[in-house]
Amino acid sequence: MMFDFATLPGQECYKLLVSTIVPRPIAWVVTEDSAGVLNAAPYSFFNAFSGDPPIVGIGVGVRGTDQKDTLNNIKATGQFTICLVPEERAIQMNVTATDFAPEIDELAEAGLTPVASSMVRPPRIAESPVAIECERFQLVPLGNHTLVLGRVLAMHVRDDCVLDPVKHYIDTPKLGLVGRMHGRGWYARTTDRIEIARMSPEEWAKRKVDQKG
Repeated sequence: MMFDFATLPGQECYKLLVSTIVPRPIAWVVTEDSAGVLNAAPYSFFNAFSGDPPIVGIGVGVRGTDQKDTLNNIKATGQFTICLVPEERAIQMNVTATDFAPEIDELAEAGLTPVASSMVRPPRIAESPVAIECERFQLVPLGNHTLVLGRVLAMHVRDDCVLDPVKHYIDTPKLGLVGRMHGRGWYARTTDRIEIARMSPEEWAKRKVDQKG
């Protein structure tokens, strides 16, 4: 079935996108306002977009007709941290998704521990196995969303998940991260994996010959 997005309301386009583009990594985005009040919220419109310069991006929507605290804080301070969500903290991640008032500290509500960052003001989350310190690189308006592009200044990876600090090898499965699936409450584990080795053109040519034989 073909869906013509030019004829669909925005909410229906959104439903089709989030129910098919899965799993999506989840970013806990931690920000501070100009008075130092913390905000933490999970976003699954999130990914890495460049390695050099190192750029990550999150898509921040609106709350009703107002901008979310995350975007307001990034506009005000230009800094944020992204903390990835392990399975054992998925329930606490869900707590931080609650639509609290701006003065409420979501980290405190969820029982999460803020830890001082190295290069930005907003803290990282101690319970996250990966925390990324970012500064605002660019804000791109996208209708009722804003694409926040952040330049990565530093990354913290839990010690037991680092295989080789010199070669920057990470034990990715040990991170135990979760991904966002369809609907409001569905998530996926990253523990079920398959390995498919890359092939050279010569290897592919040989495989095609073998398959015909």
